[in-house]
Formats: sequence, C-alpha cells, structure tokens
Amino acid sequence: MRRIILPVFLLLVHSPLLAETGGVWRAGAADADITPDYPVRLSGYGSRTAETSKVAQRLHANALALQWQDDKPAVIVTVDNCGVPAAVRAEVLKRLATGGRTIADERFALHSTHTHCAPMLKGVLPFLFGEDLATDQVKHIERYTEDLTSHIVNIIGQALDKMAPAKLEWSVGKVYFAFNRRLKTDAGFQNAQNFSGPSDRALPVLCVRSADGKKLIATHASYACHCTTLGIDEIHGDWAGLAHEELELRFPDSVCLIAIGCGADQNPYPRKESRFAVNHGVSIAKEIVRLINGPMQSLNGPLNCAHREVMLPFDQLPTLAEWQAKAADPNKWTAYHAKQHLAMLERGEKIPPALPYNIQVWNYGNELLTINLPGEVVVDYSLRFKREFDPARTWVNSYSNDVPCYIPSQRVWEEGGYEGGGAMVFYGRPTRFASGIENIIAGTVKQLVPQEFSIRRIINPAAPLSNEVKKK
Repeated sequence: MRRIILPVFLLLVHSPLLAETGGVWRAGAADADITPDYPVRLSGYGSRTAETSKVAQRLHANALALQWQDDKPAVIVTVDNCGVPAAVRAEVLKRLATGGRTIADERFALHSTHTHCAPMLKGVLPFLFGEDLATDQVKHIERYTEDLTSHIVNIIGQALDKMAPAKLEWSVGKVYFAFNRRLKTDAGFQNAQNFSGPSDRALPVLCVRSADGKKLIATHASYACHCTTLGIDEIHGDWAGLAHEELELRFPDSVCLIAIGCGADQNPYPRKESRFAVNHGVSIAKEIVRLINGPMQSLNGPLNCAHREVMLPFDQLPTLAEWQAKAADPNKWTAYHAKQHLAMLERGEKIPPALPYNIQVWNYGNELLTINLPGEVVVDYSLRFKREFDPARTWVNSYSNDVPCYIPSQRVWEEGGYEGGGAMVFYGRPTRFASGIENIIAGTVKQLVPQEFSIRRIINPAAPLSNEVKKK
C-alpha cells in the first residue's frame, strides 16, 4: 500500500492552555507486536473455513498508564482484535497482582478495535463457524489467547515502568466515513448504507505529552464505526490498524491507541478494497494530527474511576421442544446453536437467564467524562448520553472490557434484525435480550456519573477554564 505522508507541526508549538496544568500527572506508554507466527483461524466472519498464516498488516496491542498525584495508576489498553473477552481481562489483572503490580478493576480499561481480520480468541463468538473446529485449530486459538494475555501483561508493566511527569489535553474532531448500516426494506433490515440513519462521527482525542510539552508520549482516540472495511482471509488491523500505523510513523517515539465508540450499527463506506481501508485510516490519523496541533483543553485530575455490574435479562428462553426443533433447522448456524444448548441441558447445566454486564465510568476532574461499555453497542447509546450529559465533555466507548454480544437500544430491539437479536446465535447466547435493557444500562450509567456532568458549559476557547464556565 502506498504510504501517505501527513503534515506535522507538533511539539515545539503548544496550546496556550497547556501551561495551565501543574505537571502533576505521570504517564507512560508501550506497544507490542501481537501478530502470530503460526497459522490460526481468524474471527469476525463465519464464512471462513481454514486457518491462515498470511499477514497483510501486523497487529498491535498498546498500553497507556496514567497517574494523578499520589492516586493509584489507571491503565488504558487497546488491542487489534475482534473482541477480547472478560476472561482474558481478568487473567491479566490476576497476573499483574501476582507480580506485585496490582491495578484496580475499575481503573483498567481494555478496548478491542473489532477488526475482523485478527485471530480468534477463546470465548468470543464461539459459535461463529456453526461447527466444531478441528483439535489442532482449537489448540492454536488457545495458544494465541495465551500469547495475547502475556503481551498485555508485559506492555502494562512497560508502561508503568516508563511513567514520568506529563500533561494531558483533549479535544474532539470529526471524521465522515461512518454511516448507519441498518437499511429498512420490505424484507426487513438489510446490512447496507443508510444515509438517513443515526450516526456519531465525533473523534475524541486524548493527547499525552511530557511535562515540558516537547515530547509526545501517546495519543488515544476512538471512532464509532465497525472495523470492517476488509473481508480478506489475511491478518490485518483494518482502518484502526492503519490509523495506528500512520500516527506512529509520524511520531515514532509515541504510542497511538485506537478504540471504537458505539459503532455496532455503523459501517465504513466505501469498503471491500484495501485502498478504502488506507483512506479511512489516514483520515483518522490526519484528524488526530490536526487536533493535537491546535488548541486543546487541558485536563486536571483527579482521575476518578467507578464500575458496576448489572444483569441484562434475556427474553423468554426456548423450551426443550423448541430447542429440538431448532436443532433440525437446515441453517447450520441455527442448528449448531441449538445442539450446543441441548448438550448443556443434557449435562444438567442451567441456561443463564441474564448476561452479566460491567459498566465503567471515568472522569478526569470536571473536564472529561468517559463511559466504557462492553459489547457491540449501537449508536443510540452514545447519542443518548450526549443528550443526558454535557456533550462537550462526554466520550463514549464500546467494545470495552468484554465483547459478549450485540447491545441493542430499545429502538433497535423493537425493529429487530441482526443487531436486534439475530447475532446472538454466533455469540452463543440463548436468545435475544428482553425489552428494556437500554434503560437498565442508562440508569446505571446515570448513577455512576458525577452530577456536575449534567451541567452544560459554554466554552470560550480563548479564556481560562475558571473564567469560561457558565451554567445554563
């Protein structure tokens, strides 16, 4: 792929807001190449039939460690993968604690880029292929799951070791290649470009510099769009991996962390060709460069982190007779899904009536709110939270800390279709969710978010923060 050079004017010219922080942050960042050197099944698309060892682009995991004054450190990790499960996250925390580097559960944010051209991980999309995998393929998946776990532990340790005085800033830009992909037709909802459907094209960016402002330590951004420009049976980070590559080519001593917003019902357009993936990745990188070269909002602490697990109930579970009927369905995915649940019942196992769901909320003082949601979360959630909280200070991520299934809004649940419940077959969930999970999630988020973020600010970029806040 032809390399596209981005203009860079950074580092020695910094924002007038930069000098306002007291240098009480400490930060460190690290990167690891997580590309396997052995054949492995790729996740994301159920039509694939074999392992691959072809590498079109190398994959990365990235870590950013942050600490305000004497508070406990917090860690952000991004991984080029379709979805990193909660089990891997828990194992990472366990190994860190065993090594004397305990990170509190609520202070660890693990984001998946959701590229569909990365190795399958144990426990994510377990019924994707509608059949049992060969023993050697299962062993390779388990091997890669272990390798990735070790990589994440190592880069977190490296980021913690590199922590030094730092300054944090943030800003929001826009990128325009994401479009709603739920197109209503006479036959139902089709996965196709819907120009009139809701989207969130905001690109929030966190910029971490050395205390003197001369060195770029890390950039962290997220965008609400599926990472599915490509459908090749080769290892590739798609637009998120290409954005990461562009930024680190421009700033080789820094680390770029790319995450995904509430993009479960959003696709990149145009798509299906490598040149489009390049264009999308470059558009993300160029917007990040534009933002970090302009005035940004300084961030002060403390960094407060909270989380709460709720249970999201499933709809009425199928009866034994219904499972048996589904097991005879000519669609192999429907049949396989049913047979796996019948096997659970035969073993005396209980089919779970609800999904554990861990909601995470961070706030950087009164200046930035980040909401991290597990799963493939549709765009309605980010739009809702930007209505309920100050949109100028609210950043919403999904694919965070676990990717258990799609998380539909009430609107999408009522409309139905793939995101509304059809995808549960591939994730191995017994059925779609019950009505009302949006309010369960939104109500819990509201309990975790500090009241101050419900107040909208009128911002004058030329004025110090203390003089620019007015309450409506």
